[in-house]
Amino acid sequence: MIQTDILIVGAGPVGLFTVFEAGLLKMRCHLVDSLPVPGGQLAEIYPKKPIYDIPGFPSILAGDLVDNLMEQIAPFKPGFTLGERAEKFEQLENGHFVLTTSKGTQIQAPVIAIAGGLGCFEPRKPPLENLERFEDKGIDYIIRDPEKYRNKRVVIAGGGDSALDWTIFLAEVASEVTLIHRRKDFRGAPDSVEKVHELAHSGRIDLLTDSQTTGLRGNGVLTDVVIDTKEKGEVVRSTDYFIPLFGLSPELGPLGNWGLNVDKNAIEVNTFDYSTNIPGVYAIGDINTYPGKLKLILCGFHEATLMCQSAFKRVNPDKKLSFKYTTVNGVNAF
Repeated sequence: MIQTDILIVGAGPVGLFTVFEAGLLKMRCHLVDSLPVPGGQLAEIYPKKPIYDIPGFPSILAGDLVDNLMEQIAPFKPGFTLGERAEKFEQLENGHFVLTTSKGTQIQAPVIAIAGGLGCFEPRKPPLENLERFEDKGIDYIIRDPEKYRNKRVVIAGGGDSALDWTIFLAEVASEVTLIHRRKDFRGAPDSVEKVHELAHSGRIDLLTDSQTTGLRGNGVLTDVVIDTKEKGEVVRSTDYFIPLFGLSPELGPLGNWGLNVDKNAIEVNTFDYSTNIPGVYAIGDINTYPGKLKLILCGFHEATLMCQSAFKRVNPDKKLSFKYTTVNGVNAF
């Protein structure tokens, strides 16, 4: 059985940064994640997507942020159990927890930090009759490598940040980009909406609002997207790829059976230290909820920092916690 001070469920950016904050307090961490590599959504879904709100980085690719976090936590020698889902846990008489994964691996720790991001997620798919026939044959729900679309014709559907961001990004990569949205108004960041309208005005993308995808055509692979538009009626757009970006449908999965207080697939926490209703179990990052919650990586970093301060008292009940700046103490490796 693996033993550690803090068992982190989820190896996304917030889970990884928890290792650093815990390491500064001389606590060891072990991370469990159902994905085969660390990084969570950043590594699995959009490693080549730029992120603009990480302090100190005007722009950084998601994959590079993961690499930097891995380098930052290396001195604290975290353990990883990857490709295994956290299934169930029980509490021992001494107050410690034992977590069992989907493959039977067991990890014991006095503290569990749930940093599972959106939990288990599936892309929301448009209700098109022959959608599944073209999956992986011209239809993608996730953009992992933008180079795949180099000099290709791409049709994107959606009205949120992801659809806007990828439209802006792929305008520099693909030979043709069409963005379809069923309304005139977008749900994304105003700056992104403005950039998309500028691209459409300059002719670098084709923007179809008040429009909806109604059909897909092709013989073995996708060749055309049928679009119902308010202004032009039915339009057929030849394309190499159709990318519907309607967000992810989050589910807590097995975590929903752990006895935690849950509100709309998110775990309720006390913002004093991001503790749950089960003493010793914390939830940080996108998987938690509280009044004023913002699902941002930088907010998750803050939550992880405060959580570790509280976890120290549970891991070391006889020790006094003395807060010191890294500029004074430096980073002392294990």
